[in-house]
Amino acid sequence: MADVTIDELRSRRLALEARLASADASRELDALKAEIGALFKVVEKRLAEMNALRDDVMQLVEKWKGVKDAVPSLAPEFTSERPVVYADHIGASTFIEKGWSKISLGEYAGAEEALLKALQLSPNNPQAESLRGWALMLQNKFDEALLNFQKVLVREPQNALARINVGYICLKKHIFGEAIEHLSRAIRLDNDKKPQLETQIRLFRDGQPVYVSRGASVTGEQLQKSKRLFLKGQFQLKQISAGDYTLQIVVQDNQRYDKYRIATQAMDFQVRD
Repeated sequence: MADVTIDELRSRRLALEARLASADASRELDALKAEIGALFKVVEKRLAEMNALRDDVMQLVEKWKGVKDAVPSLAPEFTSERPVVYADHIGASTFIEKGWSKISLGEYAGAEEALLKALQLSPNNPQAESLRGWALMLQNKFDEALLNFQKVLVREPQNALARINVGYICLKKHIFGEAIEHLSRAIRLDNDKKPQLETQIRLFRDGQPVYVSRGASVTGEQLQKSKRLFLKGQFQLKQISAGDYTLQIVVQDNQRYDKYRIATQAMDFQVRD
């Protein structure tokens, strides 16, 4: 009985169903009860055996993961500094930190999801784009990862780590010429480059963003003049309604990935009718 197949069990069930639907069913109720009970016991036993087999297969999965983890990876080692969660009102930094944590724990799919949320809240955020590139690359989603790292390099052409990752992806895709170009450039990059500062203005009404400016780069000439920068600017909104407002200035150093990467200053004010 242990070797009975699923098809045989289905056939027995269909035969019993047909007998129950026949005109003679009432005359063989006891026999039908016994046969249905016997079929139920066979199915229950088969289910118990299959559940035990499933647990054994899951052990094989865990052993496979152990063997896989023991194989040295050729992918660049994840070395990004832990992001700092700061009061950005939008909440993007929280999802960036969550994404970083999940990459560190090897939960790459969860990291991808968190970092996508961060980019929805703060589009073109280079830190979120770079970390999402890591998450995608470590899932072997090379095309999407390459797109993320290329976005980073458009904004930060001196980002050596992004170039190393692009070089690795090109190697995996057998694009050897581009791989050599990116890896060679990464080697040549000077790690002691001056800061790459970018400023952004954000305006919130009752805690909700109503205006987020594009990032404005601070030029090299401005950085060379002094260690302390004095910057000024203005923006104008056509219409502004009454409410409680927060004006936030964000300065980000795209050369850094530590807790000093981002500085913010905010000012609250009210608009009345």
